[in-house]
Amino acid sequence: MRRRTLLLSGLGTAGALLVGWGALPPRSRIGSAELLANAAGDIALNGWIKIAADGQVLLAMPRSEMGQGVHTALAQLVAEELNLAPGAIRLIAAGHESIYGNVAMFVGGLTAQPRDTEPDQESLQVKLGRWTFAKLARELGINVTGGSSSIADAWEPLRWAAATACQRLLGAASLRWHLPLDELQMRDGRISHASGAGAHFGELARQAAATPAGEFQPKPAADWQQIGSAAARIDLADKVNGRARFGIDIRLPGLLFAAIRHAPSHGGRPAYIPPNALQQPGVLQIIQLAAFAGSQPALAIVANNSWQALRAAREIDVDWHPSTALDTAKIATALAAAARLAAEEGDNFYSQGHVVKALAKAPQKIDAFYSAPYLAHATLEPMNCTAQVKGGKVEIWAPTQVPGLARELAARIAGVAPEAVTVHVTYLGGAFGRRLEIDFVGQAVSVAMAMGGAPVQILWSREDDMSNDFYRPAAAAFMQAGLDEQGRPLALQIGSAGDAIAPRWFERALPALASPVDFPDKAAAEGLFDQPYAVPNQRIAHLATHSGVPVGFWRSVGHSQNAFFSESFIDELAAAAGADPLAYRMNLLQGLPRYAAVLKLAADKAGWGQALPQGRARGLALHASFGSVVAQVIEVSSLAGKPRVHRVVCAIDCGIVVNPGLVSQQIESAVIFGLSAALYGRIDIKGGVVQQRNFNDYPLLTLAQTPLIETHLVASENPPSGAGEPGTPPVAPALANAWFALTGERLRSLPLG
Repeated sequence: MRRRTLLLSGLGTAGALLVGWGALPPRSRIGSAELLANAAGDIALNGWIKIAADGQVLLAMPRSEMGQGVHTALAQLVAEELNLAPGAIRLIAAGHESIYGNVAMFVGGLTAQPRDTEPDQESLQVKLGRWTFAKLARELGINVTGGSSSIADAWEPLRWAAATACQRLLGAASLRWHLPLDELQMRDGRISHASGAGAHFGELARQAAATPAGEFQPKPAADWQQIGSAAARIDLADKVNGRARFGIDIRLPGLLFAAIRHAPSHGGRPAYIPPNALQQPGVLQIIQLAAFAGSQPALAIVANNSWQALRAAREIDVDWHPSTALDTAKIATALAAAARLAAEEGDNFYSQGHVVKALAKAPQKIDAFYSAPYLAHATLEPMNCTAQVKGGKVEIWAPTQVPGLARELAARIAGVAPEAVTVHVTYLGGAFGRRLEIDFVGQAVSVAMAMGGAPVQILWSREDDMSNDFYRPAAAAFMQAGLDEQGRPLALQIGSAGDAIAPRWFERALPALASPVDFPDKAAAEGLFDQPYAVPNQRIAHLATHSGVPVGFWRSVGHSQNAFFSESFIDELAAAAGADPLAYRMNLLQGLPRYAAVLKLAADKAGWGQALPQGRARGLALHASFGSVVAQVIEVSSLAGKPRVHRVVCAIDCGIVVNPGLVSQQIESAVIFGLSAALYGRIDIKGGVVQQRNFNDYPLLTLAQTPLIETHLVASENPPSGAGEPGTPPVAPALANAWFALTGERLRSLPLG
């Protein structure tokens, strides 16, 4: 039995013992009205929705808004069932109950067999594993915003919750007026009848809460008015006029500010602080911070305002204990060797046929080595958190993707019960996975405990942020293929290497679920073992390393580099076969009409095969991640010997589209994010010191460099899948393939610029 099979089987058994065997229909996540406290006339109809006295609909929102538009999309799901405009729904903070946990994200982390985005390709074992893992995740109820999973997770429970509320309100009106249910009309927060009877939701809410919902279903697709519409973002006005509150905007009476200063090199810690440090203008206290949830030891310089704190943090002369001698050049050498060993010594994520025999007999063999560097998240809002510890209570204002985990850490540090901790989730000024970490929350609570009940906001400088990230791991892959006489692949062997991501995150954020032995990490190997192309003999393995560099989830995670490896290599095979890259891929997408349709749409919209102006060329890439399939065609020229991108055409199948405007925005964001990484992104460490310090040496794509980006959506009847991350992985390979078409130079290491 393969190790992956054993793991999956064991997980199924453990899940059965832990939570029992039983169905998990969407209604089981609606929750009871007791989960939402009634106040000032509010009446809860279930665990998600309550009605204010004036008739306004209040939606419990567990997901963090970090620019992806999730608050708008989830409001649309509720608005659809209640015949409202999304802007008429007011969001309130969800609690910490298990119904608000993100089941879809944890199910998405389950290792599955290749080509699993075609439902009819899934084996019974994979379906059983998903079902069992969903049950386990449902019981754990961990609230996480990530993995491009928010819409997928809420698709059924939120529509059922809203449909339940709808039926109870209609039922209450029917009973009050003694009128048939099917003659009632619901529109814009009111229920009415042709006879003239009418009332707004607030007037019916108390009776509705006591009225059974009866038999019902969410609206059929034929009746949708909100789902599929490009409704305006409900957060837009506040973000334009300045009312929106990000973590860094929090201002409380008596607020103090603390600048965080870490050692200049990884692993260092404060050794000596000069006595005159407290004589800096405005400085009130200097606090030594221990390591929290994977953070490095640091100093917090507390002052009356942020300018005084940040200036003092720069100017005080601190002696630091020696640090580690991490060196990314040495790590890259070790990764190259590990990638070549991975096929034999790594975790076997997928195999079929007889790869060694097929490679030995193949008329043509192709070998290639690919590599990718460490990357920082570089969120535009630096790390920050505001905390107050007073009277046995802890209150936190944080831009976080994991409020429940932040609450648990704060409780442990402050020595109080989790129920004594209140977490206010602000808007997030970018996250990309960085705010799945809770290190900065631990720092804020620790500083607040030392400040006698005063609220304190901690701030990281950009330099500290860049030097103390949980980076996208460096990775390497050794690719081997055997081709027949017609250039078709007979065998494919991929050995990849890089640090495991998920085990390290569990150690930091969920230590209770951490394993003493690293499990095979899907996050590191995804995008290789689940590539879609029909090759009769395959072996895809990953060798997990432990470099000592802090690593974490970065937008699109393992797909971000593995798509570059796999889609660049398939282009190499097409070139070796003398075939058109589009035609070569289409011939290998046997039995996968979803993939083929996405690839064809992108190629058609980009004008594949049509003449381009002199000095330009096109490249393409196809990749599936987070349940969605994306194809991109990039048009490039050469400027001073470097790639200059002019146009990116993207096609995506992400299932049913709740808001096409949000999907297009997410694709544009993902492309710009991906181009920044593909052209410029790298983190180098020498002697433990991160060499990139700010945006002058870790640049982002500028507006002038941004190409024309086109997004085309594939119509689908499948449930919604990811949109926030799937647009990033194809960017680097499409760009590299376009560069090869233009110059004949094959670039196998990132960055490309």
